[in-house]
Amino acid sequence: MYYVYFIKMNNGQIYTGFTANLKQRITQHKSGMSNTTRKYLPLTLLGYEAYIEKTDAIRREKFLKTTEGKRLLKLQYRDIISTLAPSSKGL
Repeated sequence: MYYVYFIKMNNGQIYTGFTANLKQRITQHKSGMSNTTRKYLPLTLLGYEAYIEKTDAIRREKFLKTTEGKRLLKLQYRDIISTLAPSSKGL
């Protein structure tokens, strides 16, 4: 199984990633072991999507990192994001 996951960072931005081991990867992010999110602790896992095929997960992650993908993601998770105040205003 492969996962595309979404993390809200403390600067209000959403980080989108891809992994084959979701639990381990989230633990790495939250413990500051990931260079890309280390500066933005604490982090909140917003959600994830599971895929059987690695290529599907990679394709989805790439789409969600585009302008249109980011807009769609914010629409899908807007209720969760809005409850994570106060830094959610930067979205």
